[in-house]
Amino acid sequence: MTACIVGWAHLPFGKHSETTLEAMITQVAREALDHAGIGPNDVDEIVLGHFNAGFSAQDFTASLVLQADDRLRFTPATRVENACATGSAAVRQGIRAIESGAGRIVLVVGAEQMTATPGPEIGKNLLKASYLPEDGDTPAGFAGVFGKIAQGYFQRFGDQSDALATIAAKNHKNGVANPYAQMRKDFGYEFCRNESDKNPFVAGPLKRTDCSLVSDGAAAIVLADVETALAMKRAIAFRANTHVQDFLPMSKRDIVLFEGCTEAWNQAMATARVTLDDLSFVETHDCFTIAELIEYEAMGLAKPGEGAKVALEGQTQMDGRLPVNPSGGLKAKGHPIGATGVSMHALTSMQLMGEAGDFQVRGAKLGGIFNMGGAAVANYVSIMERIK
Repeated sequence: MTACIVGWAHLPFGKHSETTLEAMITQVAREALDHAGIGPNDVDEIVLGHFNAGFSAQDFTASLVLQADDRLRFTPATRVENACATGSAAVRQGIRAIESGAGRIVLVVGAEQMTATPGPEIGKNLLKASYLPEDGDTPAGFAGVFGKIAQGYFQRFGDQSDALATIAAKNHKNGVANPYAQMRKDFGYEFCRNESDKNPFVAGPLKRTDCSLVSDGAAAIVLADVETALAMKRAIAFRANTHVQDFLPMSKRDIVLFEGCTEAWNQAMATARVTLDDLSFVETHDCFTIAELIEYEAMGLAKPGEGAKVALEGQTQMDGRLPVNPSGGLKAKGHPIGATGVSMHALTSMQLMGEAGDFQVRGAKLGGIFNMGGAAVANYVSIMERIK
């Protein structure tokens, strides 16, 4: 244990055309510092997670965090990016700053504004998280990439449409209770399972309800070393924080196995000295429902090809063996890329403090997080526990 989360802030995700990327960044920065009970002068370093890839004309954004308060001037600030895991990359950078002894308190912000971009450009921007020589012309953009993954999985293990619909329905149901979620509507299994005018096929076997939402949003956390954290109002410690990077081309991997995800989970479990049975819940990266299904297998909840059983038996429901995505996940909450990983850590902290309101997991003591960039290329796992 080298770092703890001592404060956080989270904007509701959705379409925020009335504001700017800068305004979202500065708002969550101020609110996170207030929540931690510290001032700008206490911050030793700032890390901003911002994917961009064309979503914002302002591509040099690290110093925008300083706009939150003039007293942040001259504080070291760095922007990090690792595709859809950009937020968790920022969290890890902050942890490493504390581990190195470079600072006691680090402010981590994640933000993205996507909805102002025209639809065709959104698809083009997201494809930049794929290997362009092989996937750059994929129809339907990044949904097309995961559509190919779903097709490959179906060919090997059979049609999994029932399981995907179960996952989608679960996450939408969970999202109803999350005030930060973009889509707070319980669509039910039948709607998610069946093709319709409102739920058409998007790519391969994936329908609209299998795809996460294009979104705007921001979240922030304040990190402190353990000694400092224990003197503050709250302390949610990292029992483990791991990062595994895999090959970018899908052709160099067995893409239906998510081996980088498995390796990241294995390393985290070994570091934390826990098993899946010790976890109270998991927030995992359901950019598409097929991703959550494969992640069940990659994290060890099921053997390869048997993830559907976990979903269909209700093992990942709120009252199941291991609740997965009690927040509604990316599927219902939205996926403003740079903000997603920071959001996962903020919401996990709320759970462990017993402050998650209507989406609270009863008796939550140990939380797991998996955030990935690209098609299981950048893989980040955190195991978290409240120590104060």
